[in-house]
Parts: sequence; structure tokens; C-alpha cells
Amino acid sequence: MEEDSYLTIEAPVETAMRERSSKFLSFIYPVETEEEIKTCLDALRKRYFDATHHCYAWRLGPHGEKFRANDDGEPSSTAGKPILGQLLSNNITDCLIVVVRYFGGTKLGVPGLIAAYKESAADAIAQAVVVERTVDRRIKLIFPYLVMNDVMHAIKEWQPDIKSQIFDNLCTMELSIRESKADGLIEKLKKAGGTIADEEE
Repeated sequence: MEEDSYLTIEAPVETAMRERSSKFLSFIYPVETEEEIKTCLDALRKRYFDATHHCYAWRLGPHGEKFRANDDGEPSSTAGKPILGQLLSNNITDCLIVVVRYFGGTKLGVPGLIAAYKESAADAIAQAVVVERTVDRRIKLIFPYLVMNDVMHAIKEWQPDIKSQIFDNLCTMELSIRESKADGLIEKLKKAGGTIADEEE
């Protein structure tokens, strides 16, 4: 996989399993912000308010730079860590997995808990559609109308996504292109007579 691409999931999925009378409900969501994660967790806590535990793990960012695991009252590292482990071993990011447990009266012990949470997370990932996404850079381009042909030629060659465009005496375009191609496109646009405004990720 390229440096500027990453794996995530396409849509939310729910799965369920039983382990020695305990019920484990798994939920996997594509997420992009901590606010989205909080919204998903709050919704599940309301929906399964009578559950014993809501354990979860998430990763955010193209390289999973931000991540967290939470045992929600289970013995330390028996729930959140195995869930996070599945995100890591499948190399998935921008993703939240929550495993909701209803305790059935039989204790599973530490190895049993680790296995159950790991299996629940693995099952959710297996049922989800994993997709590859690219890391893109947004470019704001400003250029005089006179150099329109040269600019459009560069755009046709590099094929960025055109997010918006205003053509006047002074034209502006907002473009989005895969990170690995961004510098090449910018160089070409500058040569064509364009100016790059606020470059951002």
C-alpha cells in the first residue's frame, strides 16, 4: 500500500456472539473525528443502558496516529487492548469498534475475556467492507483569466478533483489531489501563471 493511502471500513456493521452465557454485541463504525466517536458511544450507551460493559477501541488519522482503548470496568487490558489489537493487525484506521457485554453469570477469567473481546472485534471487521482511501491535499489556486488555457492544461494532465471554481478577471479554483501528486501539480500550476493561496491538508 502507498504511503498516502490507508484502509478503513465503508459502513457500520453489527455482530453478536455468546461465550459461556455472556452475550457480546460488536459494533464497528467508520469515523473521522473524536466528536463522531463520542456520538456513537453515547448512542450505544443509551440503546444498551442495561449492559454490563461498553468496551471499545478506536484509531484516527491516515497512519492511526491517534488511538485509544477502554476496558470500561473489565480487568485491565482484557477488553480495549484486544479490540485495538484487531484494528492494528488488520491495519484499519478512522474506525471505532465497541463491544457491548451482557454478563451471563459465569466468569470467563482473564484469558477468556481477552479471547472473547478479540474474537468479537475480529468478527465485526470480517463482516465489514474494508476500503482503501487516499490522503488528499486541498489546494486553493488563484490565476488571471489570461492564463486560463495553460492552467486548464495542467489540470487536465494531473486530474485533481475540482471542488469549486469561480471564473472572473481573477479566477479561483479549489482543488483536491492525492498527497503524492500534490507537489507536481503545484509546480505545474505555478509555471502556468497561477498562485497557490492557503495550501492545507
